Amino acid sequence: MNELSRVKVVTDGACKGNPGPGGWGVLIRSGTREKELSGGEKHTTNNRMELTAAIRGLEALTRPCHVTLVTDSVYVKDGITRWIHGWQRNGWRTADKKPVKNAELWQELLEATARHRIDWVWVKGHAGDEDNERADRLASDAALIAQASGA
Repeated sequence: MNELSRVKVVTDGACKGNPGPGGWGVLIRSGTREKELSGGEKHTTNNRMELTAAIRGLEALTRPCHVTLVTDSVYVKDGITRWIHGWQRNGWRTADKKPVKNAELWQELLEATARHRIDWVWVKGHAGDEDNERADRLASDAALIAQASGA
């Protein structure tokens, strides 16, 4: 079996109001190469933008990789590593039988993870982690653009 390429994907989401205009940002680093991605929505939530960032970051990878995915979202990290399999077993319902919020995004994220080996890493947001700060700037800028353009 071939050794998978190692890639670091740093993600963040932002909202100007929650709900409100939002943005997502991704920094992808493979060796000495870097790529930045971002986008926004006029009316969304911070959690939706956090999930979208992780999805778009993984979808941008053109072949299976060993990914270190860094997020400052406990919601994303715990959702994908702890809760998602129970939600699937329960027909996308929580333990108390309520529909899972953002189920369509969780399903997209699950699909985006399928071909990669992923190490999920949580970092404290706004605490000086340089890559997290870059992803945050991308997300915040995209949220401002969405707010200004009504996109």
